[in-house]
Amino acid sequence: MTNEGDKKSRFYACSCFTTDNIFLDDYKLHVRFVSEHQFRLEYQPLLTRFGCVTEQQFVDVLTKVSQEVDRRRRICETSAERTAAIKNTYEPLHPHVYHLQESYLAPKLKQLVAYCSSSDACEEGLTELLEDVGAQRVYRLPVFEKSFCEQLVEELEHFEQSSAPKGRPNTMNHYGILLNELGFDEDFITPLREHYLQPLASLLYPDCGGRCLDSHKAFVVKYALNEDLDLSYHYDNAEVTLNVSLGKEFKDGNLFFGDMRQVSISETECTEVEHRVSEGLLHRGQHMHGALPIFCGQRWNLIIWMRASQERNKLCPMCNRKPSLIEADGFADGFTKQSESQQNSFCELT
Repeated sequence: MTNEGDKKSRFYACSCFTTDNIFLDDYKLHVRFVSEHQFRLEYQPLLTRFGCVTEQQFVDVLTKVSQEVDRRRRICETSAERTAAIKNTYEPLHPHVYHLQESYLAPKLKQLVAYCSSSDACEEGLTELLEDVGAQRVYRLPVFEKSFCEQLVEELEHFEQSSAPKGRPNTMNHYGILLNELGFDEDFITPLREHYLQPLASLLYPDCGGRCLDSHKAFVVKYALNEDLDLSYHYDNAEVTLNVSLGKEFKDGNLFFGDMRQVSISETECTEVEHRVSEGLLHRGQHMHGALPIFCGQRWNLIIWMRASQERNKLCPMCNRKPSLIEADGFADGFTKQSESQQNSFCELT
């Protein structure tokens, strides 16, 4: 089951996807690559200060960057190939988890959504029903029943252990699963976004596209010893993000939130927030955050990057420029052409 994107709009990526925000894990640094000449001029002095002191070390960095650029250029083709292979060869352990049912959802989440549709619903009233975690405009809320989380993790582990091909979620997470390729988008993530998350975001984040979320990217990340332990300070390619702890047993690995991406970490006091299985953290995508190292066990998290084309069509959040659109599959990176976004002008704040 592949994601065909919104029925009324075609979605695009920004051309910066193939050049910008390439993460060098060894140096905890995001870089931009246009050419070797440009890269040497911009980054060789900085990388030298970070310990990349020999020519061979720099060549190794160039090789990794070139491989990542090539991966991104071929991502539509390789993703389609993986999706087809998964559909043809993978046998789900729990087929029912691919279809959202109300019984999977925490009763409190349904109560929150019901409040959002009431005649007196407002941001202040909703925030009083949510847990304030101490970081600005970051809210904790129950999302799933714990029994569903257990079954979902079992399904994800079953897929992870299978011979089916797997793509990494992004350059920062080496262990995880792209949920659109596994078949979760159409009958699970999309209705979850449209019917349950959109009403919350409309009240909580109207200033950053919360009223007109029209696409998403959903994936699961896994943290464990000898795998990914932590996650460097970053912001998401999203207007609004939901991060749900699915399990299993783990110690430490808390999230920490700083300020918005325009503010340097040196000027920021970070707030640490613990994970609670079955509960989610809702925050603005441009809110800087990271994950502290896990000490033991395994931690699985569902991440949903929700996007509003009406916002990102004005300015690409990843390159800070007017987006230069390139064709891509499914929801792509959530951009639409202007004529299409104008059809959704009712999303504008009034």
